[in-house]
Formats: sequence, C-alpha cells, structure tokens
Amino acid sequence: MPRRPDVKRVLVLGAGPIVIGQACEFDYSGSQACKALRAEGVEVVLVNSNPATIMTDPELADRTYVEPLTPAFVEAVIARERPDALLPTVGGQTALNLAMALAKSGSLARYGVELVGASVAAIDVAEDRLKFRDAMREIGVSVPESGYARSLDEALSLVRTTGFPSIIRPSFTLGGVGSGIAYNIEEFTEIVRRGLAMSPVHEVLIEESLIGWKEFELEVMRDAGDNFVVICSIENLDPMGVHTGDSVTVAPALTLSDKEYQAMRDAARRIIRRVGVETGGSNIQFAIDPRDGRMVVIEMNPRVSRSSALASKATGFPIAKIAAKLALGYHLDEIPNDITRLTPASFEPTIDYVVVKIPRWNFEKFPEAERTLTTQMKSVGEVMAIGRTFQDAFMKGVRSLEMGRESLLFEHEWLRGEDDDGLRQRLATPTDGRLWAVFEALDRGWSATVLHELTRIDPWFLAQFADLAARRRALRGKTLQDLGCADLRALKRAGFGDATIAAATGASERAVRERRAAAGLRASYKRIDTCAAEFESLTPYLYGSYEQECEADPTPHRKAVILGSGPNRIGQGIEFDYCCCHAVFGLRDEGFETVMVNCNPETVSTDYDTADRLYFEPLTLEDVLAVIDKEREAGGSVACLVQFGGQTPLKLSTALHRAGVPVLGTSPDSIDLAEDRKRFAALLRDLDIPQPPSGTASSRAEARDVAVGIGFPVVVRPSYVLGGRAMAIVYDPGALDHYMTTAVDASPEHPVLIDRFLEDAFELDVDAVGDSTGALVIAGIMEHIEEAGIHSGDSSCVVPPFMVAERHLETIRKHTRRIAQALGVVGLMNAQFAIKDGVVYVLEVNPRASRTVPYLSKATGVPLARVAARAMAGRTLAELGLTGDLAVNGVFVKSPVFPFVRFPGVDTILGPEMKSTGEVMGAAASFGEAFAKAQTAVGQELPTAGTVFISVNNSDKPNVLAVARDLAALGFTLVATRGTAAYLRSHGVEAGTVFKVNEGRPNVADLVVNGSIQLIVNTPLGRASFFDDRSVRRRAMLHGVPCITTLTGAAAAVSGIRAIRGREVTVRALQDYHAESATLPPP
Repeated sequence: MPRRPDVKRVLVLGAGPIVIGQACEFDYSGSQACKALRAEGVEVVLVNSNPATIMTDPELADRTYVEPLTPAFVEAVIARERPDALLPTVGGQTALNLAMALAKSGSLARYGVELVGASVAAIDVAEDRLKFRDAMREIGVSVPESGYARSLDEALSLVRTTGFPSIIRPSFTLGGVGSGIAYNIEEFTEIVRRGLAMSPVHEVLIEESLIGWKEFELEVMRDAGDNFVVICSIENLDPMGVHTGDSVTVAPALTLSDKEYQAMRDAARRIIRRVGVETGGSNIQFAIDPRDGRMVVIEMNPRVSRSSALASKATGFPIAKIAAKLALGYHLDEIPNDITRLTPASFEPTIDYVVVKIPRWNFEKFPEAERTLTTQMKSVGEVMAIGRTFQDAFMKGVRSLEMGRESLLFEHEWLRGEDDDGLRQRLATPTDGRLWAVFEALDRGWSATVLHELTRIDPWFLAQFADLAARRRALRGKTLQDLGCADLRALKRAGFGDATIAAATGASERAVRERRAAAGLRASYKRIDTCAAEFESLTPYLYGSYEQECEADPTPHRKAVILGSGPNRIGQGIEFDYCCCHAVFGLRDEGFETVMVNCNPETVSTDYDTADRLYFEPLTLEDVLAVIDKEREAGGSVACLVQFGGQTPLKLSTALHRAGVPVLGTSPDSIDLAEDRKRFAALLRDLDIPQPPSGTASSRAEARDVAVGIGFPVVVRPSYVLGGRAMAIVYDPGALDHYMTTAVDASPEHPVLIDRFLEDAFELDVDAVGDSTGALVIAGIMEHIEEAGIHSGDSSCVVPPFMVAERHLETIRKHTRRIAQALGVVGLMNAQFAIKDGVVYVLEVNPRASRTVPYLSKATGVPLARVAARAMAGRTLAELGLTGDLAVNGVFVKSPVFPFVRFPGVDTILGPEMKSTGEVMGAAASFGEAFAKAQTAVGQELPTAGTVFISVNNSDKPNVLAVARDLAALGFTLVATRGTAAYLRSHGVEAGTVFKVNEGRPNVADLVVNGSIQLIVNTPLGRASFFDDRSVRRRAMLHGVPCITTLTGAAAAVSGIRAIRGREVTVRALQDYHAESATLPPP
C-alpha cells in the first residue's frame, strides 16, 4: 500500500528531559522517526523541551520547538503550524499522555489533527489497566488478578481478594514511578497513598503478586494489512518483582522452550490485534510461573519503549524508523531492510549471538536511598554487550559498567567480611550489588540449587555463572606464563578481559596484552545482519569475539575513531553522546571515515547509520586498542577523538598516546595539565590570573594542613571525576577529617583537591572553541542562577548573562583566551569562573566537551561540537565562517531535572555534588518568561496567585525581604515560620504564621498536602531544623508544589511570575531565533 498522500505535515512529540525510566532511548527513536518522515517528503514539526538531544537539532526537523511539553504549549504550536497528523509513539509515556490529553480536550479535533501510529482507542485500551484486563479476557489471554482503586478504602477492599504480597501500580506513570510491593498492611497503606498522589488520574492498580515468576518481553510490530512480526524476544535474568529497567536482560530469550515461545508469540499477535495497534511497534511483557508453566500478560506499551531501543540495537532492526513509515500507511513488506538491502521489514530478525543489557545505578549520589530493587525503576543508565555466547556477552557487559575494581566481577573484597547469614540476606533481597553477592556465594562453594532458592534466578543462568566462577578459581596460584595459548583462548571466548586475567595471575594488563599478541590471539569481529548470516550484511555494525573468522573488512581510508561516553550516569549523560554524534558529522565533512566505539544501547551514536562504522564494544583500553589495530590492518591513518565523550574516554587519552595512537585536537599533555591541580595552579600563577587558594592532599593530616593554610570553608573533591562525585563544602576541621575518612579513598596517585570556597559568589560557565592557529571563539558566557556552592550541572543558567557587569564579562573573555592559548586548545573548552567582591576568579578549565555544549548550540544556532571536530581535523575557524564571538537572539534558560521522586527519604536540597539526570530549556524574549517556561518544562509550573510559604535561615533574612515584598506586590498571601514571619512583619511585610512540622498541627506540611500552599521558599536552616526542612521539601515534591531553596532562585521565580501573569502562551521555533542570530565582531 503506498504512503498516504493526505499526510503532508506531521507533528512529532518528544519525551522531554532525561529522567529515570525515560532516558536517551527516546532521542534515538525520535531522531530516527524524524529522519524517516523527512525522507518520505513529509514536513516535520517537532516539540521537545530537551536541548541536549540530537532530536532538537534544527537540521533534523523543518520546524523545531524547544518548548514545555504541556497541552497549552503544544496546542499553541498546533495553532501556529497546522499539522495534518500527530505522531505520539516515539516520545515515551510523556508523549502518549500528552496526546491523550489533547485528544480528550478536543484540541486535535478543533484543528483537524489526526493521531497516527496509535489511535486514541488503542492507547486507551493499552494504558487503562482495567480495560486492558477485560480485553485480554475477551481473547482468552490470562492476566494477573487485579482491580482498580481510587481511594485507600477501595484499595484495602481489593487486597482482601488479591492477598499479600501485593503489587501496587499507579496509572499513567513512567518507569514504575510510585509503584511498589507491599508485604503487610502498613506497607500497603503507605504505597497506595503515594501511588494515588503520583498518578495523574489518582488511580492505582492492586495486583496479585507474581514475585519469583520468570519475566519476558516481546518487541512486536503490526501494519494496517494485519501483517505481524516479532522483532526480538527478551528475557529478564531477575525474576518478577524487579522492574525490567533494573534487571539484567538477555536477548534472545534463552530458557523458553519452543512450545512456550510459540504460545507467547501467538498471544502477542492476538493482543496487538485486539488492542488495535495497526501502524507501529509495541512492547508486550509476559510472566511465566516456573512451577507449572502458567503464562500471563503483564502489560503492553502501544509505543516505542525503552526495550525497543535495546531490541533495535540487538537485532539491527530500526523499530522507530519502521514505525514512522507504517504511520504513513506503508505495509511491512514494502519497507526494505537497510542492513541486507534485500529483505523487507516483514522478514523477522534472527540472531546467532547473545545480547546482554546490564543496568547502571548511581546510588552513591543518594546514600540515604533504599537500594532494594522493586517495581519502581531506579537505574540511571545501562550498557549492552554482544557476544557469541551468554558468558562472553555477560562478562563484556560487566566490564562496560565502568565501576573501577568493582567491574572485575571476581574482586569483591567488600563482601569478604560478610558472614553466611548476611550473604543470604544479600542474595534474597534484590539490590544493585546482588550479582556480586552471587559470585561471592559461588566462591564459597554454595550450590546453584541454594542460589536458585534464594534469588529465583533461573538455574540455567546460575550454571553459567558457576562455570565462570570455576574458570576464575582455576587461575589461582598460576602465573601468566603458566597459561598456554589454548587456556588464554578459552578465557577470552568466555569473555574474560585482560584486566581480569591480570588480576588473577598477578601480572599487569599490558603483560597480558603482549602475551596474547605473542600467541596470535587477537580480537576478530562479527557483523550484525538481522538474519543469522542468511544474507550478506552491507552495514559495518560490529561486535568483538575470539573466533577465527573476522567480518570487519576495514577500508584503507583515512579514519577517525570516536570514543563514546558509555553508560548514562549522573554527571555524564546524553550531552556527551550529542557531542560524539556531532564529531561524526564534522569529521565526515572533512573527508574522514568515522568509526564509533560505544556500549550504550540508548543513544543516537550507536545507531548503525550514524557513523560509517560502529563497534559495539566496552570503552576499555583493551577493547579500544583492539578496534584501532583492526582498523589499521587495511592501511590508512587512524586517529582517535577522546575529548567529546566525557571522563570515560578522557581517562584513556594518555595510554592511547603512549601506545602510538594519534589523538586529535588538544594534546593529552594539555588535558592532563588542566586536570592536574598543581600544574594548573602553576599555569594560572604564571599568567597572573586569580584563582581561589588551593592544594592537594593524600592523607587526613595533609588535608588539615592545606585547609588551615587556605582557610575554611573549603571545597573538597577527588581528582579526575565528573559530576562533582564525592564533592563537599567543609566548614571545620572535624568535618574535613570525617570526609577524608569516609567519603574518598585518597592516594598519591589520586589526591583529594582542596579549594577555598567563595561564599556568596556568582558563578559563570564559558564554552569556547579553538583552532590550530590559536584563534578562539567564545560561544557563550552562561550565568548561574543559583549562587556558589551548587554544582553547575544542578544550577539553572541563562545566556546571555543579565546581572553581570560588562567589565567582568570582558575580564572573563580575556582570561579564557589567555588560558586557551597557554593550553594550546584545539577543539572545545569549558571554563568556570566566580565573581566575588569585584574579583573574577578561575575555578577550573576543561579542554573538552562540556554538558552545556548542546544547550549553547541550540541557543546560538551554531553546532559547536561539529565545528570543533572540523577544527580538530585541521580547519581554521575563519575557514568555517567564525571570526567573532557568538551572540544569541533572545534569552535561553537551562534548568535541571532531578530524580528525587524515585528515592523516598532523600532530601531534595542541592549542593556541590551533582544529582540531576537531565535538563530542559526555556526560550523567550525576556529572562522572566524564559525562566518560567523552563520551570514549567521541569514540572514546577510557577503559580500566578495563591499563598507562598517562606522559611529561611538567619543569614538569608535580610536578603529575602526584596523577594517577599515583590510577591506581596504581585498579590500573593505570605505565610512563614515564626522567626521568618516576625522578621518580615518588623520590616513592613505582612505575613501569617504557620507551625513547623515539629511544632504542632496544622503545620506547613499539612497545608502543602491540602493544596493551600502554591510556592515554597525554603533555604536550609541548619542541623537543628534538618528534619523539618526535609519533610517540607519532600511533601512539596510529592504534591507538585514548586520548592525553591536559594534566594537567587526565588528572585528568578519572581521575575518569571511577573512575566507570565495575564499573558497568553507564546511559542517560537529555533529556526526563527537563529534567522536573526549573529556573531560579535572579532576581539
């Protein structure tokens, strides 16, 4: 069937900011969809609030709106652009919920917009669990016993039928937000109340427990002609009870019998047909009782899901691209397979390898968080590994996690002191460390039967783990010289990395590599072909193995190997993948053949058509050198780009340089100079550029000496980290001793960095790009909205700066240029400054990509990472048309998004260690409106009327007066705690008094729950009021009340409220902003 001629303009909804449960897999799927639609001649209008995505690059859509994903803003875009259709299936749960809201409000009908990809009826059946349950019963597919509750009383009545343990799932939330497992009535009551509050429709599903059952997923597609294909089967290693996003998963499913698989496949076909998904993909989740084989369907997502990205990367089948074409009316048999170029999309993928996905958690950022894994997803990222066997893929996946020594699966010293009872508890309770506990138990000689009883992990997987543990034990007492070629080959085929073999034999990793090379043991590479080698693969999408035959077939062209950023984590997220993609685009412009190495299945960089050649491999020195060696075999130069993927590839730069690999751009020595605090401090002294007094320490005594010398308070942190890992502000020697003892593992190789903390300073970020002639273009100076002491990644920022004197901005420009020249920066550079008492200080400089590069690129209209890559390849900035610093047309505010809702009990207060998972951008003609848009986009819509609660510490009381007066002038009612209220009244600002949480009832928390408070201004009050403050902030978060914890943030909120009061929603495409942008004249 040819594509529909009536669909000429399509509105695509993105997923918004990166959050737990909805990460960069939707940048991947959305980007694919936009490219597929435009390839068909369709005009694409995109709405997404996330500036860090490839999807929001203005080149990817005809009209790109970086606006809040709310019905009001999307309707404004629809009114302006008048699309024929809306595609809601590539933007996760956010886009699906938004599309349903627009349909139910009549907005789509009002403008004649049709939903494509999934109908309202199909979404309603799949998303409404009661309708889904009834639909499944109609077609004879079993579902768990369940019922809906809209109140606690209804839930208590239902649980009498379903029993304990009980699964509670809020309706219309993503990633299992608010869900949980209750083992008793007390836990049940708490989870139900939380779930009712978090559900947008205030409804929870009470479901019978399937804990211990095996969990499977099928990625399926159906077209308007009722053609149906299974793209991929996926098996969860963890049993039911752990969210699939927090489970190790395996593709294809390995422990299903053929009879069970065929029954599941047939059920999936009946399900997608009954739900009514006619033009797209769906994810269907099943559970099987291992005792009797009973199969039930858990849920269905009528859209591209998190698992869809995994299935696409595992098979080479581009689910989002095909889904977009099906939405235009094509049938599966009319769409060609990009990889074989012979088979159609109706040809079901078959794979002859094993794929393993392992989640990546960031609990170290939230030490108070409960680490038990349940039905609410908690991981922030994931890795994927491909191998010839399960063992091979699993071991590669573990070393892709980048967790230091912990990645060596057999090195679990932290468990050695655990007694057997403690170890049993660790095995019975799923946590982020349970896999390590399994290997510790195997090391102690525990049987697979005992482990199965404790973990409910399938015996087949436990047998594989037992074999790996036995291989490791067999190495005890052996030296590297004791291992023959056959021994080494067997270990490498089982997935053992050089570092693991080195640790087992007491050798160095380099010695293992040289021993392998002498034995002729080198990695070979296989291609992903979607058809188990039945047809030739014409796309170089590769994974490593230690088999004899190699399918890499490298070319003799000049190549650049781009190292990706690995798994998403706080501090190193999608922004760096964005930069890596632009490195590909820029280097391709310069005639390089581009080679991508990465292990993150969620990203655009690991799409098979982003780079010329893709190696899905861990980002370790062993694996990267193996790829470079393979690419050199055909001749031609091979250089490496390490500066765009964050700290992961940067740590490899010196080792790659020593191994004779040319590193593009800024030299490894200059990168090290900027990272090495002593060398960098000496450079700034030579340049006579002010910096806060600083020092380094490898022991508690050294730290005390340094801190006393420079004066408290001090900022302390480990060296060579991203995202402010283990960073703290310390006010006295006792706190410093505690930090050195508990927070870090300091050593001469990894000293602790100690800087004087500039209290009440204003901080700014600068991104710039330099070339080999010494020219430098400053892309933007970004002013932090929060004051010093909050990590730059957690602070909102604005470009252009609006509260900084021009003389300070000029000083910042001069300092940036002088430092860049001294470092010989070729490519990207980020510098951080602070202004205190009229002095501009340099805090740090990083000659690499930063988190703000995508945001500034969207603000200026200049693709900075692409420009930088071309400069690293030898182009001058003048040749690229950049002769002056960049300017912006409008005001652009970037605001962070936090995962606190996932971690009950964790305080929402911000500090020097980064905790945000993503970001949004607000764009407008004024700062106030841009800030208000950004707050709306993060889900903290500023109120325009109502009551404001104020509670600030004594030092903040003089400065809160202006904020309070402005709010009162805007018509808000003010209430405050006793001390703050008295201070305000004594200065002529009327404010009511409200109890603190620990003073009586009704207190401020009660007012928040009852909807009587619309905005909170709460700066930390010190240790005595810690619990009270935290309780208020937590309640505010759960009930969607904006809670501002800095006075600069409060002042910005006042500006935002003033700007949006009484005004209609305004939207503007990036293309319109950029049409009026310009560059500043050369310095």
